[in-house]
Amino acid sequence: MNVLVTGAAGFIGSHVAEALLQQGDAVAGLDNFNDYYDPRRKRANAALLAAFPRFTLHEADVRDEGAIAHLCAQGGFDAIIHLAAMANVRYSIERAPLYTDVNVRGTVNLLEAARKAGSPHFVFASTSSVYGRTERLPFREDDPLGRPLAPYPATKIAAEVMGHSYHQLFGISFTALRFFSVYGPRGRPDMMPYIVTDSIAHERQFALYNAGEMYRDWTYIADIVSGVVAAAERPLGYEIVNLGRGEPVRMRDFVDLVEELVGKPARMTTPPAPPSEPLVTHADISKAQQLLDYHPQTFVADGMRRFWEWYRAQSLAS
Repeated sequence: MNVLVTGAAGFIGSHVAEALLQQGDAVAGLDNFNDYYDPRRKRANAALLAAFPRFTLHEADVRDEGAIAHLCAQGGFDAIIHLAAMANVRYSIERAPLYTDVNVRGTVNLLEAARKAGSPHFVFASTSSVYGRTERLPFREDDPLGRPLAPYPATKIAAEVMGHSYHQLFGISFTALRFFSVYGPRGRPDMMPYIVTDSIAHERQFALYNAGEMYRDWTYIADIVSGVVAAAERPLGYEIVNLGRGEPVRMRDFVDLVEELVGKPARMTTPPAPPSEPLVTHADISKAQQLLDYHPQTFVADGMRRFWEWYRAQSLAS
């Protein structure tokens, strides 16, 4: 395949691009290297990809309509994997215009460019946050939406709906993958596994909402990548698919696990959860199993051990 991966220098994007390259695909990576977190982390990820001869890097922003149109017109892509986005539920709360601009307008720019270039297949990174506080467990793709808890999931819902319109009108195959609590090596420093690990390692205090009586469906990066690659290889028309592990973990137990790995006690405050945070996330992955042959392999204890090994190595290197 010849694949465009947006957000290719980020956490998930760099792993997806690497997996595609390792199986012999050609990858055009797009990233704007913004400063939401230290761009040097993304530059290091891009350097890993640059070692592959079938990788090309394009430094541009998905909001740049002209640059996106030119790239898609010239690329001859078999699939577009759109991972670039402004992420983080809490960070989005006072930044709705920015999130709308990047996550909605940027996605429309790509859909429009794909339509004009004749690219038939579009894989979109959505989020478990779209479910909000649904009371049905586990979360199913046919759960009613429309009541997101923050701008970030609201923009992802909007992009999913826009994808449906492009499928209906122009025949673009659009698969939206709802990711559940992804973690692993190269994880972003604003994500909970990194915050907890870094805080315990440096004996700093962090907030554990509701004293850890919350549950998250932690999903290891390699399992997420397997689902993304399968989706890129299997045009399905229009589908929305959960990618999680399907086994929620109590947050207090998660912190206990990190304490054991690091060998130090956690220093925590235990405030109530803010209104942007659901108490539980839990993926029903039966649809992913059926459509994508998706079978997550990594238990959280094994995945966090690998994360800890990476964290120690990159901490020593820096």
